[in-house]
Amino acid sequence: MSTDPRLPATPDTVVVFSDLNCSFAHLGVFRLHAARRRLGLVGRLRFDHRAFPLELFNHSVNERPGVDSEIAVVGALEPEAGWRLWQGPDWTYPVTTLPALEAVQAAKAQGLPASEALDLALRVAFWAEGRTISMRHVILEVARETGAVDVSALAEALDDGRARRAVMDQFAAAGSGRVNCSPHVFLHDGTNEANPGVTARWVNGDFGVGFPVIDTDDPAAYDRLLTRAADLLDASAA
Repeated sequence: MSTDPRLPATPDTVVVFSDLNCSFAHLGVFRLHAARRRLGLVGRLRFDHRAFPLELFNHSVNERPGVDSEIAVVGALEPEAGWRLWQGPDWTYPVTTLPALEAVQAAKAQGLPASEALDLALRVAFWAEGRTISMRHVILEVARETGAVDVSALAEALDDGRARRAVMDQFAAAGSGRVNCSPHVFLHDGTNEANPGVTARWVNGDFGVGFPVIDTDDPAAYDRLLTRAADLLDASAA
């Protein structure tokens, strides 16, 4: 049995390290859900979302100019994922994603389907709806809207901070280059891919100054990863 903390404990689970205000992760998680539906693997494969908190790695807010510069470029790859430039006042822009990342971990006590639903809903709330997902009441509103999360239980978990340890442990497990970026997908056998199917570079300056250029985009990368995960699951049952 693997002791690698990055890997899922069972072959029916796919681990995704990511941040919530990362455009490439919003793209990737949308494609992950779409691939699972397309391949008929809903109910067979589960997603274990783990925190890759950019603000802790970078010792900085994930700057809005950099995020904004990505929307038209990354959003054009999957418009149906939901994208919109921030429309609210500057002071309502989320300065941290740690409370929302904690909420996703806390929801795992209700099962991975609840955690999956909250993770996806928080991404849509931020990227498509312009909601301040750093705030407790917004997180709980989004959780209620999923219809899949016990909001009272989630509120209790947020209020006593029980999921902060999980976020920090995942941050530690991802450190020292062990997780390359947001998103990075891991399977039970160690198969993994960072930013699946997408390679990008920045021109005219780094993040927050220049803008991204997509050099390659292969949406089928998620089909290949989930097909491999399904094969591992079948082999474990044989």
